[in-house]
Amino acid sequence: MREFIVEADGGSRGNPGPAGYGSVVIDAVTGETLVERAEYIGVATNNVAEYRGLVAGLRAARDLDPEARIHVRMDSKLVVEQMSGRWQIKHPDMRPLAAEAARVLPRSQVTYEWIPRAQNKHADRLANEAMDAGKRGEPWTPPAGEAASAEVPVEGRGERRDQPQPGDSRTTTEASTPPSGGEAATAGVPVEGRGERRDQPQPSGSRTTTEAPTLPSGGEAAAAGVPVEGRGERRDQPQPGDSRTTTEALTPLPGGEAATAGEAVQGRGELRDQPQPSGSRTTTEAPTPLPGGEAAKVTDDRRAAHNVATTPTVGWGAPPDMGAPATFVLLRHGETPLTPQKRFSGSGGSDPSLSDVGRRQAERAATALAARGTIQAVVASPLARTRETAAVVAARLGLDVTIEDGLRETDFGAWEGLTFGEVRDRYPDDMNAWLGSPDVEPTGGGESFAATALRMAETRDRLTAAYAGRTVLLVTHVTPIKTLVRLALGAPPESLFRMELSAASLSAVAYYADGNASVRLFNDTSHLR
Repeated sequence: MREFIVEADGGSRGNPGPAGYGSVVIDAVTGETLVERAEYIGVATNNVAEYRGLVAGLRAARDLDPEARIHVRMDSKLVVEQMSGRWQIKHPDMRPLAAEAARVLPRSQVTYEWIPRAQNKHADRLANEAMDAGKRGEPWTPPAGEAASAEVPVEGRGERRDQPQPGDSRTTTEASTPPSGGEAATAGVPVEGRGERRDQPQPSGSRTTTEAPTLPSGGEAAAAGVPVEGRGERRDQPQPGDSRTTTEALTPLPGGEAATAGEAVQGRGELRDQPQPSGSRTTTEAPTPLPGGEAAKVTDDRRAAHNVATTPTVGWGAPPDMGAPATFVLLRHGETPLTPQKRFSGSGGSDPSLSDVGRRQAERAATALAARGTIQAVVASPLARTRETAAVVAARLGLDVTIEDGLRETDFGAWEGLTFGEVRDRYPDDMNAWLGSPDVEPTGGGESFAATALRMAETRDRLTAAYAGRTVLLVTHVTPIKTLVRLALGAPPESLFRMELSAASLSAVAYYADGNASVRLFNDTSHLR
């Protein structure tokens, strides 16, 4: 009995937007490319394009030999898990496509495997060629002279498969070594689904700057200046001799856990690693090995993730990377009635809800994150303002919200609800001591910055292990976000007083399993303008 490998992919420039798919059938024994298929399908989502690519690949394999065994390899976690029966198919647009794919060949003849994007370059290239052809108003055809026959074309040579295509909204691989400390290692643009080249230099003048010291970071008490943000110089510069690429969604969900897949548009559209409602994650599947033979074992990732708690190893002497980073996109909640008044608002106060302004800010953040298209999970602090903000974003992305108590704001004790000036008037000695030492608690037995830092380090380690290789949105507060940034930079505690963090702003930190961390974005408010 013959055995074929079907590799398929699809993409959408806009999600939904102009879309296309690519499929290739390979002889499993010889490795020979037998058939290539690609098509521009008009305006559609990433998910639809990926399913269409799967159907086309299965049909091409069936046409070659209807009795052959087929092994499907795709970098869409959604399609692989749904077609394998481990994830439910809830989205109405996905059900008929999945049913169509299931009808092509008997289920006993087809197996599915998730692979990193870097291993799916052939199908990815075909999908981009189809979208390029559609943009020109032409049908996709193999490059002239490449096809041995109309029925059995050979593999096209095309452009480099990891090269971004003109007008393409997707990237393939990325140099992932974080910049060395002390060199021009400013943070990088956050991981963007299949978006623009992520290490592409941005127009001059968009570099982030260090602002003059502001008032303390206590909850809502940060001074309200318009931050200077942007996506500056090359932030993910490959080191000499480095041949690594990053891939998404390395850690698979346990087989049999029914994720609420099919409703999200994230990353390349699919819901790749949906956390379960309980928030607890276990992994039973064997992870796919990384290119180059690096084993992406979950146990190794978990162990290595704990190294992030210490000062990261920097520079060209850093040890080899162990895979794609866990990327935290950090969203501060929208405004509450206390925010414009710059009042301390921690976890020990009145727990205010979002104001009308805050709800509009949450909607704008949701729109920006949907356009970014890489968020694979949403985790929020248990306080009302963060849960409300997270709910707005998650609804737009088609995701559930997992609550993480470790992301709560600092408890400011007797200072809750007061302005900085009111605290200084009422508790001058306590305020001065608090400003002078991270070990000092606010009046009335609140939480010191040192205690907050310890809590955030533990929370970070737990989440980097649970979301290894994935991009997760953390909806939290001023002090937790500043603390994560401070720890990633190895900055002293007093640096908390020198960061401006606006309501509904976005920041991003990537955590690598080899012990490095990279601040990629800080206090981006461009989506609010």
